[in-house]
Amino acid sequence: MSYHPAKHHSINLLFFGILGFQSNNKKLTYDMIKNFIFILACFVMIPACQKTEKKQGALVGISEATVFAAIKAISEKNPGSDAALTEKGVKHAASLWRDADGTAEEFITFCTENFIADPAKKEATFTRFSEYFESLYGHFNKLALDMQENVQLQKGEVLPIDPLFAGYNPGAHLMNDFYGNKIAFIVALNFPYYSTEEKNQLASEWSPLEWGFARMGDVFNSRVPSELVQQESKVSAEGDAYIADYNIYMGNLLNKDNQKLFPADMVLLSHWNLRDEIKANYSNKEVGYEKQGLIYQVMQRIIDQSIPKVVINSGNQDWNPITNEVLVTGAKTESPAETDGRYQQILNNFHVFQAVDEFSPTMPTAIQRAFSAGMQVPQPEVEKLFTEFLASPQIKEVAEIIKKRLGRDLAPWDIWYDGFKARSSINEEMLNSITEKKYPNALALEADLGNLLLKLGFTKEKSEFLASRIAVDPARGSGHAWGASMKAEKAHLRTRIPATGMNYKGYNIAIHEFGHNVEQTISLNDVPNYMINGVPNTAFTEALAFVFQERDLFLLNMKDTNPEKETLKTLDIFWSLYEIMGVSVVDMKMWQWLYANPKATAAELRDAVLTITKDIWNTYYAPVFGMKDQPILGIYSHMINSPMYLPNYAFGHLIHFQLEEHFKTHEFAPEVLRIFALGQLTPNEWMKQAVGKPLSNEAILKATEEAVAKMK
Repeated sequence: MSYHPAKHHSINLLFFGILGFQSNNKKLTYDMIKNFIFILACFVMIPACQKTEKKQGALVGISEATVFAAIKAISEKNPGSDAALTEKGVKHAASLWRDADGTAEEFITFCTENFIADPAKKEATFTRFSEYFESLYGHFNKLALDMQENVQLQKGEVLPIDPLFAGYNPGAHLMNDFYGNKIAFIVALNFPYYSTEEKNQLASEWSPLEWGFARMGDVFNSRVPSELVQQESKVSAEGDAYIADYNIYMGNLLNKDNQKLFPADMVLLSHWNLRDEIKANYSNKEVGYEKQGLIYQVMQRIIDQSIPKVVINSGNQDWNPITNEVLVTGAKTESPAETDGRYQQILNNFHVFQAVDEFSPTMPTAIQRAFSAGMQVPQPEVEKLFTEFLASPQIKEVAEIIKKRLGRDLAPWDIWYDGFKARSSINEEMLNSITEKKYPNALALEADLGNLLLKLGFTKEKSEFLASRIAVDPARGSGHAWGASMKAEKAHLRTRIPATGMNYKGYNIAIHEFGHNVEQTISLNDVPNYMINGVPNTAFTEALAFVFQERDLFLLNMKDTNPEKETLKTLDIFWSLYEIMGVSVVDMKMWQWLYANPKATAAELRDAVLTITKDIWNTYYAPVFGMKDQPILGIYSHMINSPMYLPNYAFGHLIHFQLEEHFKTHEFAPEVLRIFALGQLTPNEWMKQAVGKPLSNEAILKATEEAVAKMK
C-alpha cells in the first residue's frame, strides 16, 4: 500500500504538481513516491552569499558587497522596515542569481524596486501568489495524471507510446521560466527560505499566515536544469513500469513434490501481494505454513536475482522456486535469471540524484535532502530512533507471545505475523465473498465512500463533501493514492480490482488508500491558507491511512468483541514497527553504500544489498528468530521505485499509535478534521498541536510493556 504507496511533506512537495507529479505529497503511493525524493532534491537551499564561481559555464552568486549595497538601498527607500528580514530576503535572492540574470547593479535595482515593505501589500501579494500557484500546481498535477493513466490504470494493452508519455514531464521547464521572468526572485526576496532548524525554533510563535510565508519561501531554493528534471521523470516512469508488471503467477508455482498449492488464476504483485498472501495464510491450518514457505522461496529468488526472467509476469510455464527449475508442459527448460534488473533500477535513480548533487552544495546528497529537507528530520536522528527501537527488550517478549500463538518456532516471514488482527482468525475466502459482492468494480466502491465515512462518525454533510472529492480508479499495480493540487480537482484512489470483483486484499489496501485520500482532501481544502496545505511529511499521511486500514472490518459491519482488542492492537502496531524499521535501516544503509561506491555495477549493488540485509538481520532479528543470514528485509519494492520512502512507514506507525491513543479520549471524526487541517508545520510542532506530545518511541514501548504483562 502507499505510500507509498505515497503518498508527503515539505512545501517542496507542492512541486509534485509543477513538475508533473503529485503535488500534495501524500501520495503516498506505491507507484509515485519515488518522485518525492527527487523533487526534494530539486529544491534545497543554496548557500546564502556564495563567492563568484564558475559552474557549468555560468557565473553563480552575487558578491557580499553587492548584497550589502542592496540591503542599504532597500533600507533607505523603506525606513523602519524589518532589517533582519530584509537581509534574509536579499541574501536568499542573491544565492539564486546568475550572471545571465543581470549585473550587480541590476540586482541592486531589482531588489530595491521589488521589496515589499508594507505588511498589507505583502499579505495581498502572498494571497495572489497562492492563487497562481494553486492553478499551476493543480493543472500540472492533472496533466501528470492524464499522461500516466494508460500505464497505471487497467485500460487495456499498454502500447509502446504509453511509457513515453508517462515519462514526459509537462512542467519540467517551468522553474527555469520563473527564474527567467524574475518571479522566482520576487518570491525569494520577499518570502525567504527558513531552514528546518529555524522553523522548529520559531514554530510556536508563528501564525498560520507566517507559516504560509515560510512555506512560500521553500518554493525557490535551487536551480536544477530542466533536462535533469525531465530525466528524473523518465527514470521514475521506467521504475513504475518495472514494478507494476512484477507479477508472480501463483497457480504455476510447484512445491518440493512438484505439486501446485495456489489457485490457478492467482496472480500476485511483488512485494505487496506476496506479503499479503503470507499474512492471509496464518488462518490456513492445513497448508498455510507450506504456502508461506513457498512464497518466501520466491522472495529470496527476487532479492538475489536468481529468479528466472521468463516466470516474471508470465503464466506460460511452471516454476519450482525451491529448485529453481522451470517446466513447460512438464519438461524442464533452460531459463536464464533476471540478471540484476532489479538493482539496475536502483542505480538509475542514484545516477539521477548524483547529477542533482552538484546543484545542492549545502545538502550534497540525496540522503540529506530526503531526510533533513523532506522528512524534516536528519537521517542520523531517524536511524538512531529506529535502532533504539530494534534493540528494545520488549521485542523478545512479544516474539515469545507470537511463538506461543503459532505453536511453533518463528520463521523469517513471521516479521509479517498478522495474528493480532481480528481478521487473522477469519477465513479469507469468506472475506473475499463479502468484498467481491459488495465491490464488483471501482464505481461500486466510489459510490460507497460516503457511507463508509458516515460509519466512521463524519456528519452527512462532511461525508458527502469528502466523498465527492475522491475518485476510485482500477489500478494495474497494487494501488496508491494520488492527491489533488487544487480545490477544483479530485483525489484519486487506485486499487487492483480483478474481473471477479474486489478481493479482500484489494479492499484492505483500498481502505488504506482511502485514508490517504481523506487526509489529502482535508489538508487541501480546510487549511488556513493554500501554501501550508498538506502535512509535515509523508509519514503523517501514512498514519491516517493506517488508522483507516485498521477499521476495515468495522466498515464491513464485522465488529470485534474481543475484550483484549486494545492489547492486541498495541502488539500489532509494535510488531509492524519491528518489521518496517529493520527494512528502513536496510534502505538507508543501501543508500549510504551507494554514495561510498558511486561507480558500482548492478551486480556489485546486489551483493552489497544481500550483505546489508543479512547484517541487519543478524544484529536485530537473529537473536529473536534463532536463525542467521536471512535476506527477507530486502524484498520491498519501494527500494526500486520509491527511494528512501520506507522510513515514512515507520514514522507513520509511531504517529498512528499516538493518534489512536488520542482517539481513545477524543471523538474520532471531529478530531481527524481538526488535526489534518493543521497544515504543513514541522513534525514535532504538528504532533504537539495534534495530540499534545512530540513524536517518540516512548509511548509504544510503554504500552507494549503493559500489553505483554496483560497477555502473561
